[in-house]
This record gives sequence, structure tokens and C-alpha cells, in this order.
Amino acid sequence: MTSPRDVDPLDDIPDGRDETAAERADRNWIEVLQELRVLQTGTQILTGFLLALAFQPAFRDLSGGQRTLYLILVVLAALSAIVALAPVALHRVLFQRRAKRRVVEYGHAALVTSLLTVAVLLIGVVAFVFDVVVDGSASWAAVVALSIVLVILWIIAPLIIRARHSGSE
Repeated sequence: MTSPRDVDPLDDIPDGRDETAAERADRNWIEVLQELRVLQTGTQILTGFLLALAFQPAFRDLSGGQRTLYLILVVLAALSAIVALAPVALHRVLFQRRAKRRVVEYGHAALVTSLLTVAVLLIGVVAFVFDVVVDGSASWAAVVALSIVLVILWIIAPLIIRARHSGSE
């Protein structure tokens, strides 16, 4: 939908924002960074929690399966941090090379990948805690319940909102 603001010949998208492709890339990069900051904070808290567990006296009481799950969760926490920081590393390498649009695209892909990793990590941490505190069946019940909530809030609701928004234009 064209807006009176879309009169600049450098504005290549009629979206009501009077911005060039470079300005849009700058704005999108700022948005990606904000989302990465939110994601990174939660991931750091979970990672700290997981790393501290190994040094607790009760850690010795974990079964072999619980230790395996714990190590998988530690790797997922590290992986999510690495993936979430990848756009920042790319930005440093490509700094002042006029590649912001590509950095934003890479940042978007890394953010989605990191969200998937963190989703598995969150559910895995809750499963681990339920398994240690209650038992395996309670752990599976928590996994199923959280997975349903996650799919509804992270996938279904956004897709419904996106479809409604697309239909209203």
C-alpha cells in the first residue's frame, strides 16, 4: 500500500516508511541486535544454572541417563550462545564493507536457529529438573505440556497474526 511518505526515489518499498535500502538495513540490524540481547540474557542465565550444577554435592547422585541429558543441555547452551553471537562476529569481519543487508540476513537466520536451540534447551532443562526432583514420567509430562505451549505461542499464534495482518493490507 503506497503512502505519501513513499515519494523518495531511493525508497524501494512502498511500506509507509521513507527510508532507503541502507537505512532499512540499519534499522533491521538494530532490531536483530535487540532480539539477540533478549535471547542472550536468558541463555546466559540457563548456562550459568547448568554449569553450577556440576559442582553441587548432589550431582554425584545423578543416574547415567541424567548425566547424559545434563551434558547434552550444556552443549545446547554453549551452541545457542555461539549461534546467537555469530552475527556479531560477522558484523565485525564485514565492518564498513557495505554489507549490512547480508549481515542482517545472516543475523535473522542465526536468530531463528538460536531460537530453535533455546526452545530445545528450555524444555530440556525443565525435563531434567522434573526427572531429578520427581521422576521420568513427570519429566515427560512437562516436556509435552511445554512443547504444546511453545508451539502455540512461538509458531501458531504468530502465523495466525501474520495471516490476519497480510489479509488486512
